[in-house]
Amino acid sequence: MLDMEDDYFLEEDKLGMTVTSGVVNIKKDQSNLIGISIGGGAPLCPCLYIVQVFDNTPASREGTLQSGDELVGVNGQSVKGKTKVEVAKMIQSCKDEVNIKYNKLHADPVQGKSLDIVLKKVKHRLVENMSTSTADALGLSRAILCNDTLVKKLHELDVTEAMYRGLVDHSKRVMKAFYGLLQVYKAFGDAFAGIGVREPQPRASEAFRSFGDYHRLMEKNGIQTLKSIKPILSDLGTYLHKAIPDTKLTIRKYADAKFEYLSYCLKVKEMDDEEYSYAALQEPLYRVETGNYEYRLILRCRQEARAKFARLRSDVLVKLELLDSKHVEDVVRQLHRQFHESWRFYHFDKFWPLGFDQKK
Repeated sequence: MLDMEDDYFLEEDKLGMTVTSGVVNIKKDQSNLIGISIGGGAPLCPCLYIVQVFDNTPASREGTLQSGDELVGVNGQSVKGKTKVEVAKMIQSCKDEVNIKYNKLHADPVQGKSLDIVLKKVKHRLVENMSTSTADALGLSRAILCNDTLVKKLHELDVTEAMYRGLVDHSKRVMKAFYGLLQVYKAFGDAFAGIGVREPQPRASEAFRSFGDYHRLMEKNGIQTLKSIKPILSDLGTYLHKAIPDTKLTIRKYADAKFEYLSYCLKVKEMDDEEYSYAALQEPLYRVETGNYEYRLILRCRQEARAKFARLRSDVLVKLELLDSKHVEDVVRQLHRQFHESWRFYHFDKFWPLGFDQKK
């Protein structure tokens, strides 16, 4: 009966997570390392597990081992009852390649997203925008990723967005006013043409007809100018209403992923501190004695949160670079060349050749 109770509590300590066994061969790098750190082991924990898989290492490139997985054997030798230092030496003693037997921990990240993690995310959001002195006065510790320059880009994008919105709105008002002016030209042209038809004197009739044709041509050329400018505003509108909002959304997702990653980092540190304090008092810690599954779950969540954080950071950097190049292209090519050239072409190449001497 006691054995059945022990099995029940053992399964309960696993938090509903399942474990499957496997074997993987990993080639070592030039430094004789595979790129993992190990936790647990004798004398306090009955198993050894992977604490972290470091980036750009043989283990990370191979991709099988993850944080929280249990190490069962190295090159055919069991690691049961050994310390983490002894297991590290076993791995180091292998030449060129290491054969590792493991128990894969199948964990759902949702299980690790407790209320404590949610509250830690809120704390990081609050501290992010505080000055060091304010945070110290409130007794709040500041994470190493606070004052992130990428998150600060949100404010810069708000300023850029406001500038473009003002630019587009002003351009639309100018074009609307210009269109109204063209309608006046057309009305004058029609009026002059009507007078020319009724004028009995040939020279006066020809003069009114010329004035009419001239004003109608001004209206026609003005419409062509507006048509050439309209695509520019459409392109600027795409930048304003799609590119900037999409980048801002990616930055917000990146910030959320960063806060979640920091929260798991803080949780791991708190659990480490708890373990160290119990060890210093030479007292047993139940979660450690039963396989440290809760800690291993948090390790896995931290790894996945970090991967998401790194991926979104890369996305933000790419989008910001594209946005900056698009901004330069808009200012130089769209506004200066096309927008300015369209107006210059209308007023000088179309307007003056109709009979006005530019030198007068």
